[in-house]
Amino acid sequence: MTTIYHNPRCSKSRQTLQILEEKNEDISIIKYLEEPPTKKELKQILELLNIKPIALVRKNEQIWKDNFKGKDLSQDEVIDAMIANPKLIERPIVVKNNKATIGRPPENVLNIL
Repeated sequence: MTTIYHNPRCSKSRQTLQILEEKNEDISIIKYLEEPPTKKELKQILELLNIKPIALVRKNEQIWKDNFKGKDLSQDEVIDAMIANPKLIERPIVVKNNKATIGRPPENVLNIL
């Protein structure tokens, strides 16, 4: 099973989903803006991506600029900000067999299939 944390309004997310469909993957689509990951799930994703929480933040989002930019936040505080404001989570994220990647560019997904 391949899981995609998907935003249908994002072209990169749609392109990544299309690649998965073309590869006939068994896909679980999570519209993370409607169903944000739990703190435990987000920590697992970060571990699979092997990145710090701040690397998953969309820093150009107005929510980030208005509320978090320039603050000295702990890793847990960054995770909490993403859970409370899922729009801050970089997209799309694809998880398969204990591997994960960010679909930017969408072709990155091929590395874990």
